[in-house]
Amino acid sequence: MSLGQVLMMLSGLLLVSLLLQPLAERIRLPLAAVLVLVGFVGSELITRNGLDTGLDYRLFHELIIYAFLPLLVFSAAFRIDAGLLRQNLWVILLLAIPVLLITVGLVAVLVFYGIGQPEGFPWVAAWLTGAVLAATDASPISSRFAAMALPKRLRVLLEGEDLFNDATAIVVFGIALYMATHPQEPIEASDVVVRFLVVFFGGGLIGLLIGLGSLFLSRLFEDHIHQGVVTLVAAYSAFLLAHDVLHVSGIMAVLVTALVMGRVIHNDFQDQRGSFIDEFWSFVAFIAEALMFLLVGFTLTLSMFEERWLAMLIGIGSVLVGRVAALYVAHLMTRGVFPEKNLDTQFREVMFLGSLRGAVVVALALSLPTTLPWWWTVQSIAFGVVVFSLFVQAPLALHRLERRRRQ
Repeated sequence: MSLGQVLMMLSGLLLVSLLLQPLAERIRLPLAAVLVLVGFVGSELITRNGLDTGLDYRLFHELIIYAFLPLLVFSAAFRIDAGLLRQNLWVILLLAIPVLLITVGLVAVLVFYGIGQPEGFPWVAAWLTGAVLAATDASPISSRFAAMALPKRLRVLLEGEDLFNDATAIVVFGIALYMATHPQEPIEASDVVVRFLVVFFGGGLIGLLIGLGSLFLSRLFEDHIHQGVVTLVAAYSAFLLAHDVLHVSGIMAVLVTALVMGRVIHNDFQDQRGSFIDEFWSFVAFIAEALMFLLVGFTLTLSMFEERWLAMLIGIGSVLVGRVAALYVAHLMTRGVFPEKNLDTQFREVMFLGSLRGAVVVALALSLPTTLPWWWTVQSIAFGVVVFSLFVQAPLALHRLERRRRQ
């Protein structure tokens, strides 16, 4: 595709996103779900007429991981309530690291025994499936949190867990994928733990350094537009330095960079500059999210639903059971360690419904090498879970939140 065609396509996709917003509100579906549906229908119409969408799995994976995800993570982390995040940080880290790892293991066990074909779908495939499905995405419903008067602590728990979950899930997926593609190489459990800690916290350290350096750079500019540009440069610099150069977690780097910059900028600039940067990142996040979910729709195919529907149902059931178990474990842990920050029943209900799967899951699934004999099954399970999240789980979550607001 030529540059002109690419720009025309992007402009058209953004226009579609704007026009679909009123429709989504009218039919009480998240905008993300409507965008995926329209993207899927558009893709089917294009391909059935013998045309090419121009989007292959490699391009989609790179667009999500390199172009959109740093923007969405930075936007959410920059605007999160830093004070409440600090107060609930240990609970969020508990949910995003040990509880998530337990969930990965439980989902893997359920999928493995649910499919029940060890020769065609071995343990390593099940572990990789659990890792792919670990990344959560509250963005399809997070824009409605403020309007529904969601308790601030619950909102921070949902958004904070979502941010740290993505970082953890991508690291776990990378390790699981390496194990799947190097089956003859002996890997000790201690090596896996060390690798996880280095990649995860190494990314956080890079983010801290980039964040502090970017704050120093922002002091050189009084103009709020220049400061907005500094935040944009910081987001991509943190990701690329961590992910491509140092091979640690790029998402953790972006997350910590945004937290550092957001805390200082919001404290120092309670004027037009701070307000402008918040509005700037809301604008950027809308564009990234709209394009991302439309493109998710473009990657769906009818064949996977026809051929792997049973595996999809097993995956959906495994994820739901895994989430219930994870929240119960988190409840027991917080009650024992942080009794004042316990997750009550109402919080757990909303956090269960709000644990959606989105574009990150699709991007990870599309990055699976086709040399793996079971890649199609894992990919189909991932797509089935994402569709269920957007069209069943998200509307239920919004309905439940609306009931809470009226009570």
